[in-house]
Amino acid sequence: MIRAILTDIEGTTTSISFVFDVLFPYARAHIADYVRDHADEPAVSAQLDAVAAEAGRDLTVDEVIEQLIAWIDADRKVTPLKALQGMIWAAGYRDGAFTGHVYPDAVAKLRAWQADGIELYVYSSGSVQAQQLLFGYSDAGDMRPLFKGWFDTRVGGKREPDSYIQIAAQIGRPAEDILFLSDIVEELDAARDAGMATTRLVRDGQPAADDSHPEVASFTAIRP
Repeated sequence: MIRAILTDIEGTTTSISFVFDVLFPYARAHIADYVRDHADEPAVSAQLDAVAAEAGRDLTVDEVIEQLIAWIDADRKVTPLKALQGMIWAAGYRDGAFTGHVYPDAVAKLRAWQADGIELYVYSSGSVQAQQLLFGYSDAGDMRPLFKGWFDTRVGGKREPDSYIQIAAQIGRPAEDILFLSDIVEELDAARDAGMATTRLVRDGQPAADDSHPEVASFTAIRP
């Protein structure tokens, strides 16, 4: 029996277009000014050092900005970039520049599952901070109390079975008691290889894949 649900965000609870058409452009437009204005703050300075370490050489502030923009344009999943994007998005959410998109069917089912005693967790390539901002400032209000835990790529890559083994261990449940939801087949393959149940969300005109995972068009059709 499923006791916990682990969900992806992009293409699963949230429209991919929100991430690519709202969040990413906002971060790209503001990252240069944000880095220059906050470079002396310890939290930001630590991430700038991490950018230089990732690049393998010392970088000036302008070179750090160039590297960050290059990573954004290449859609790189680099930890210091994700951390800085999260800081910029935090300011945008607080200023009311946007709210976090969550599909209404996802809102309803997440609330129903939590009320039924199913534990809810998030696993996304976006940082935990970015995850909590999206759900904290969602279209449906603050959804953070629904979730018991948050995981990002610090636990491992989303296409690696060991990541899901580690998540199951941290949740404290056998993998077979956990249902993983995602729109990416390779992520679902990794979760299944780790022993989890899986369901693929096929939204917004995405093509169906094959019969290797159950596929649904909305959370309404999921029966844990």
